[in-house]
Amino acid sequence: MIGIRDWGFGIGVASSMLAVACSTAAQQSKTPNPTDVVAAVGGTTITLAQVDEIALQQPAASFGGAKLSQALYQARRAALEQMVGDALIAQEAAARGTTREALVQQEISSKVAQPTDADVDAWFQSNQERLRGATLDQVRSGIRAYLVQERTQAARQAYVDRLQTRMSVNMTLQPPRQEVKAAERPARGPANAPVEIVEFSDFQCPYCLAAHPTVKRVLDTYGDRIHLVYRHFPLPNHPNAHPAAEAAQCANEQGQFWPYHDRLFATPGKLSDADLKQSAAELRLDTARFNACVDSHKYKDLVDADVKAGQDAGVSGTPAFFINGRELTGAQPFEAFRRIIDEELILAKR
Repeated sequence: MIGIRDWGFGIGVASSMLAVACSTAAQQSKTPNPTDVVAAVGGTTITLAQVDEIALQQPAASFGGAKLSQALYQARRAALEQMVGDALIAQEAAARGTTREALVQQEISSKVAQPTDADVDAWFQSNQERLRGATLDQVRSGIRAYLVQERTQAARQAYVDRLQTRMSVNMTLQPPRQEVKAAERPARGPANAPVEIVEFSDFQCPYCLAAHPTVKRVLDTYGDRIHLVYRHFPLPNHPNAHPAAEAAQCANEQGQFWPYHDRLFATPGKLSDADLKQSAAELRLDTARFNACVDSHKYKDLVDADVKAGQDAGVSGTPAFFINGRELTGAQPFEAFRRIIDEELILAKR
């Protein structure tokens, strides 16, 4: 039998954190000590040294192109969540007067549906590019085992989430933060909101386009608790991105940055000089003023300054988000934003 891992596709502790991206205001966290308590589950405490016994054994490849500080945090966070879940299950088993194994069987294992042949076939059809030409017969058993493990992890997480609503859990592991200034760029939401998101984006990037509805959902969900700042990061391999960024700033000059921003993402591929000017006309901007602004490259230096600011912050691809200084890169799902934002809202109340 050949397993899924033989084709370089396995279940890493941080697999859910990886996302695709176009590539080319907070303070720094203090340096943690091994004896620091990074979580408390009821009366059980967990130190950083205990976390690192697990975290530092993870392969670097599990974290893709993440910076070392971010990869280390992701490894520690995944290990810590595993340990917190173990502690919650152990405490619940003790409260019920049963064993941990019996509780896991009752609440997790028994709820995992075994993959059908159709499930295996569907996964194979959707992931052939990851399997390097392998046939279904070669990887059938590996896919089945992977699906069982994936479903078991999901069932365990759902149960741990329920336990966490009833038990005292306090995780204090600090994420790396990068100071990124708003720099008086176009923004949505109150400036004094508890969560500031600085977005670096590229109007020609397909992953920025994919992230656009997710960002809108974030704003719709959290309302005035979010201050979103837009900064430009046109990539050198996207020839229309820099002119589009300049044009958006020309629209901003007339108070129409966000309608223009939304229109560019609503009409992907229409980023020629004529298209940029047509979009302004359809939004009923002062076209003579707008066209003169675009033709003179009035905001070239501003866009270049945004690119440098992004590079200084470690941005190498788009979209890149800094949520109170915590980096989130790529076309991430809404849940990835929600997790960080909810944590930051809790921290803001302390």
